[in-house]
Amino acid sequence: MSIVRAGSKAEALRLLGASQGLALELDYETGWQDAVELGRLGEKRGIRVQYRGQESIAVRSRDALLEGLARPKTTFRQRNLYCQFDLGLLAGLELEQLEAKATRLGDYILAGHLLRDADTIWS
Repeated sequence: MSIVRAGSKAEALRLLGASQGLALELDYETGWQDAVELGRLGEKRGIRVQYRGQESIAVRSRDALLEGLARPKTTFRQRNLYCQFDLGLLAGLELEQLEAKATRLGDYILAGHLLRDADTIWS
C-alpha cells in the first residue's frame, strides 16, 4: 500500500476519486477539520485517510541539522528535531540562532534521548 500526500482538501478529494488501495495523508493546516469527512469517503473506496500535525525527525549531526533547516520546508507540520549528537558541542550563539530559525519555521530542536519513534532521519 502506498502513501500519497494531499496539500489541500481539493487535492485530497481528487486523490480519493482517482485512487484505490492506498493511504492518504492530509498535509495541510486545516486537514484536521476535514479528516472525518474525508475518512468516510476513503472508507468507501478502501483508502485510509490520516492527519498528523507533527513529525519526529532524528538528526544525526550538526551538519545534518544545518542542511535540514536550510532546505525549503515542504510540510506545514511541526517538525520535532531530535538531535542525536551532543548539543553541547555547538557554540551558545550558534545554538540560539539554530533554535530561532527552527522556531520561525514552526519547529523545535530537542535532545535526542527524548525520541521515541522517528518518522524521518536527517544524516
